[in-house]
Amino acid sequence: MSVVGIDTGFELGAAPSAPDEISRRLEAMPGTAYVWRLVILLSLGGCFEIYDLFLTGYIAPGLSRSGLLSTTTTAFFGFSGIGAFVAATFAGLFVGTFFLGFLADRFGRRAIFTYALLGYTAASVIMACQTSSEGLLFWRFLAGIGIGVEVITIDAYITELVPSRMRGRAFAVNQSIMFIAVPVVAFLAWWLVPLAPYGVEGWRWVVLIGAAASMIVWVVRLFLPESPLWLARHGRNDEALRIMATLEAANGGAGSRPLMPAARQAAPSTARVRFADLFRPPYLSLVVLFMVFNLCQAFGFYGFANWVPTLLVEKGITVTKSLQYSFIVAFAYPIAPLLAASFADKFERRWIIAGACIAIIIFGMAFARLTEPGVLIVCGVLLTACNTTMSYAYHAYQTEVFPTQIRAQASGLVYSMSRLSATFSGFIVAYMLKEAGITGVFGLITAAMLIVVIAMTLFGPNVRGKPLDAV
Repeated sequence: MSVVGIDTGFELGAAPSAPDEISRRLEAMPGTAYVWRLVILLSLGGCFEIYDLFLTGYIAPGLSRSGLLSTTTTAFFGFSGIGAFVAATFAGLFVGTFFLGFLADRFGRRAIFTYALLGYTAASVIMACQTSSEGLLFWRFLAGIGIGVEVITIDAYITELVPSRMRGRAFAVNQSIMFIAVPVVAFLAWWLVPLAPYGVEGWRWVVLIGAAASMIVWVVRLFLPESPLWLARHGRNDEALRIMATLEAANGGAGSRPLMPAARQAAPSTARVRFADLFRPPYLSLVVLFMVFNLCQAFGFYGFANWVPTLLVEKGITVTKSLQYSFIVAFAYPIAPLLAASFADKFERRWIIAGACIAIIIFGMAFARLTEPGVLIVCGVLLTACNTTMSYAYHAYQTEVFPTQIRAQASGLVYSMSRLSATFSGFIVAYMLKEAGITGVFGLITAAMLIVVIAMTLFGPNVRGKPLDAV
């Protein structure tokens, strides 16, 4: 998830002093139970983003068995295969993240948090009723758009409600809670995909359950205030101050305490950075580095995550057993981010990323060559833990290296490359699976991870211990 910077460098109608005052008062708030409750509530909404992403791989055996899609296709861009389903998912995510991020800036965090998830719900329900591959892929694409908008909104929302001194931990907790959805969807797929309760194919039940559960957002939104910073930047100062007073009262009147010294209330004034400046030195090299990184890392993450059950079936394991093993592996997703948080700030980000990628190569090739169930599960768990460690590190890294004035746009620009990469990774993995088997798939992942290791170790800047805008 990308962290959306508070100070974007644009004025949206509010007096400059209003957002600054809100920002100072937010910084003065302690990290109490109320702040963490807001993080948890937003993370519950984010669970459906993760549910939707990982649903792609877990229902794939069911889609194949139903005859709607095939595991592999004759043509590289075959729109009758699982690869097309993966591609439709990430094409929707790319559209949502790259083109529609402005919706949360224009209409507010709270509103878009609610309606993006409702859009996903409607599209998913309709998708679950499709009987043709064309209809399935079209509605999957629309569901992906809703989830893409949602992930941007949640990142911005948390950033603007949490003091900076606890924001890293807040995102670690956010990611861990969101990843709870992985074992949930894995369990539901393991249980339902081989069956047809009440004459309805199991994969349809998995989709419908996620869509129905997402309606919890109607309850969650009642306990979420709008971002006071967003309100202040849109000239709605009275509303912003009322919400700020509510936050402070819930935190034991934190706003009545003396504010931080002036030197620490805001970063030193720096020259304004425009979006076009990202394509000129000194930022061009960073943009290119992280574009290449995101294009490659998506193969490692989604090349395994979206294909676990299918890869196990290709190894001769039954659909039921493959889903059972995938369910066990899925428990690594919510646990690994919390474990990684214990050392996330003790080493440079680039070394954490490079180390995780090397481990992905080792455990991936072991997964490809071994067949004993217990060893496969261990390799799957370790591979998943390495993927989530890489994810944890780069989500922080690709926001830290850009200046505050352009941080949201810059990190969004480079991160969208992973959505684009994941769109085509489905076709490429399906092609490699057909032509070279599981070993070929992990050979592809190995090549992608080696590029990441080389790029990070040779060109990745150091950020540890340096304040933002000083890297």
